[in-house]
Amino acid sequence: MRRVLSVHFAPCALFVAGVLALVRAGSFSGRSDWGAVWPQQPTEALRAIMTVTVGACFLGLLLRPFQVRAVRVLEGYWDRWALTAWLAGMLARWQRRRWYALRRRTDKEVSGDRDRRLQADARRRFAAKPAAEVLLPTALGNALRAGELSAGERYGLTTLTSWSRLYLQVSDRMAEVLGSTRDSLDTAVNLCWALLALTGLAAAALYDEPSAWWLCAVGLMLAAIAYKGAVTAAQAYSGLMHVAYDLHRFDLLEALHHHLPSDRDAEEDMFLRLSQLFAGAAHSDLPYHHGHSAQSSGLDDADEGAGAR
Repeated sequence: MRRVLSVHFAPCALFVAGVLALVRAGSFSGRSDWGAVWPQQPTEALRAIMTVTVGACFLGLLLRPFQVRAVRVLEGYWDRWALTAWLAGMLARWQRRRWYALRRRTDKEVSGDRDRRLQADARRRFAAKPAAEVLLPTALGNALRAGELSAGERYGLTTLTSWSRLYLQVSDRMAEVLGSTRDSLDTAVNLCWALLALTGLAAAALYDEPSAWWLCAVGLMLAAIAYKGAVTAAQAYSGLMHVAYDLHRFDLLEALHHHLPSDRDAEEDMFLRLSQLFAGAAHSDLPYHHGHSAQSSGLDDADEGAGAR
């Protein structure tokens, strides 16, 4: 319920309320009368509340299946059309220039407390970025890609194919933290989209009222703040993905009924073979280990023998 309210209802309610305010002010048909926005009668206020509630519920249900798409667009997956692909390439080159500049800051010699603090911050930010050759056009995309391409790879697992399986094995406390962080990310993304859409409608309604253009500037500023919040939540989520693999990668093996590896080399070999299986590139020839089933079967046989005696 909390996810539905924060991720889907609240951003849609903000958008519907903004559209309703523009309509009540008459912004689409002439000069805006902002005094008409606020209801004067209780019944009128109740009607406005019901309109926002019903509209937000309907819009939230309509857009809910596109949540992953909403995030991916802001990540920078724009290669489907020629114009957006060109823009993606240009922004990716800019991201690479920033990446190399940040790496130079982490490697240079420094002296003084302030320079050391700045270098420490640069190293922290550099560690949260993916490799230069896989950078995406946007900060949000790179924040998520840093987890998608390294969380499981440290152990030989391909994160993109194994994450959905490992996620089901995490502890309840870990699942709660992951879910809360993901909710924060999705909420910020939806708020960003709601504010951008509302700003676009406001620009169309107020194009002939220069005195009200500041509303569009405020909308863009709030959308930028929401986007920054999404980047921050994505960085936290990527960090938690690393922690999930650190703590629960062997739980994945137990769920798949495979032997636990005896050393680091055996672990990497096993996870590489599992990653190929998950990707459909090969058949697994790893032996199964049904330890719990065998133990239970042994106990049952012993009980039956005792009963026979």
